[in-house]
Amino acid sequence: MTAPAAEGIATRGFAVKAADAAFEPFEFQRRDVGPKDILIDIFYAGICHSDIHQARAEWEPMVPSLYPMVPGHEIVGRVVKVGSEVSKFKEGDIAGIGCFVDSCRQCGACHAGIEQYCIKGSAQTYNSTEMDRVTPTYGGYSKHYVVDESYALNVKAPDADLPGVAPLLCAGITTYSPLKRWGVGPGKKVAIAGLGGLGHMGVKLAVAMGADVTVLSTSPSKEDDAKKLGAHKFVNIRDDAARAAATGSFDFILDTISANHDYNTYLSLLCLNGVMVIVGVPTEPAPLNAFSLIGGNKVLAGSLIGGIPETQEMLDFCARHAITSDVELIKPDYIDTAYDRTVKADVRYRFVIDMKNA
Repeated sequence: MTAPAAEGIATRGFAVKAADAAFEPFEFQRRDVGPKDILIDIFYAGICHSDIHQARAEWEPMVPSLYPMVPGHEIVGRVVKVGSEVSKFKEGDIAGIGCFVDSCRQCGACHAGIEQYCIKGSAQTYNSTEMDRVTPTYGGYSKHYVVDESYALNVKAPDADLPGVAPLLCAGITTYSPLKRWGVGPGKKVAIAGLGGLGHMGVKLAVAMGADVTVLSTSPSKEDDAKKLGAHKFVNIRDDAARAAATGSFDFILDTISANHDYNTYLSLLCLNGVMVIVGVPTEPAPLNAFSLIGGNKVLAGSLIGGIPETQEMLDFCARHAITSDVELIKPDYIDTAYDRTVKADVRYRFVIDMKNA
């Protein structure tokens, strides 16, 4: 499978061409390196659950799936070429790319460094277009990426840690941003709902921030893992007695669950003035009882990744605290199997594709 010929940098990756298709090799063109651009040789690309949703068209019609699709927005690699006006990177640096690669640069959100909320809509790393609304974007399941330096991140980590750094570009910032925004730290009782790719990062980050951390899960078998990750307590949400004992306990709940579930059950575990933030995206809308919020002056909020400044802040925080994602490194020919295993929650806790040796 090959993209239409165009001027630029020839590269290759792995794409799906329909919702029910398997991944296959895909040759295409990246744009030439402009004055403000950097060219990255991709080493590692994480598999996010949103990759699966989009590759399999599970978010349509809200998020249309554009084929052929090269997913991947958890990208780490080496800078091999820089444009004439680049000041943030030099050749040989390790750089990261997250969920978006451009924005309008003019609206209030962009000026505030929260480009993910760009009023005109940011250019997503894949399954999207450049800001010209014509040129398709292809993601990190590939050998190279060309990106404006303003939308790339500096990575400071030993080479051996880079596979575990890649998921920080989505899973890390997705969990860090709401924890930071809502003041998670010493003296706060925090619950992480779900212990998957997002949840395990939420545990590591909340513990590093100094909070008292509990994992809420429907899988009792995950209790040992939760404790190994640093959680202080574990609640089996399907255990009526354990759930009742936890009612009204938490100042903050980070809901990382991507499977369909009942928000009201988790809201009941918040204390007075408690906050629950949703970062997992189920495939179906969930009913919400107004009394779940009114009764305790509670807040139900959402959060979407983070802007470039906050993502860099998160990477620096993780470097200081030696935090990386727990990963299983795979070859590209394993992507389809990895997708199936991710849906079954059969990974501890993130698949990362070795593109360096692909």
